[in-house]
Amino acid sequence: MDIRIATRRSRLALWQAEYVSAKLSEQNPALNISLLPLSTKGDQIVDVSLAKLGGKGLFIKELEQAMLEGRADIAVHSMKDVPAELPAGLRIGSILARHDPRDALIGARLDELSEAAVIGTSSLRRTAQLAHHRPDLKLIGLRGNVDTRLAKLHHGQYDAIVLAAAGLERLGLTDQIDELLDPAFCLPAIGQGAIGVECRVDDTAMLEEIQRIEHAETRIAVDAEREMNRSLGGSCVSPIAGHAVVDNGELNLRGVVARPDGTDLIAVLAIGTDPVEVGTEAANLLVQHGARQILDEIANV
Repeated sequence: MDIRIATRRSRLALWQAEYVSAKLSEQNPALNISLLPLSTKGDQIVDVSLAKLGGKGLFIKELEQAMLEGRADIAVHSMKDVPAELPAGLRIGSILARHDPRDALIGARLDELSEAAVIGTSSLRRTAQLAHHRPDLKLIGLRGNVDTRLAKLHHGQYDAIVLAAAGLERLGLTDQIDELLDPAFCLPAIGQGAIGVECRVDDTAMLEEIQRIEHAETRIAVDAEREMNRSLGGSCVSPIAGHAVVDNGELNLRGVVARPDGTDLIAVLAIGTDPVEVGTEAANLLVQHGARQILDEIANV
């Protein structure tokens, strides 16, 4: 069987596509796998915030179009970049075992940062939580791939920056990390640390092939997180955080919604066994405590 993998051109995206390719080949050495690197709108425009561009979905639209047009069979994504709603005809067919879901601080430890220290992050979620705990910090937008962001830090544009630990791990850059942020302090993004494989709904042979590399517990956890986000009507750039773990067969989902300036932060915990039910419960709890007002205010800005 031939498998053409659509992927972004960044070093991290290519690593992830090659990682999926290797995992598929381990399960079926007879596969003939090739990569189709594509440039996305999100990669091309780096001087505008993701919120203004329309969200992280801009990083995957070209990949999805390649599948719908038959130029690619599957696409590999960081699950934190995948919108809650997918185009008709496509589905996330497989989610691999999750890597470290935490955020990483680079440049200094949090307790070493002086008042009004300049912190770079592309995430409204991180901005809101950091501002809540450290309102003295100056949080500034930061776009570009991992290497570009690190270069901006080393050139003195920021005192520290925040990146996903999983991406740094995959690129062999864990020596750059000064501190891994406790999820109790900065809850991860929906799907952070997990790699997903998207395919066409009607391609049953491809679906069967990629499901060989699925990690059941990660799928359940990410499905719960994504259901919470979908129920809230959140996008990939909303100040929504969610992280689920499976413990002795029980699903524990923590959810957070916060104002971008950190003045109001709502945190909840939902527990159960069904990912859809747990995700819905977490969303309902957040709404009961005022999350809808926060999200509506942001949407109308």
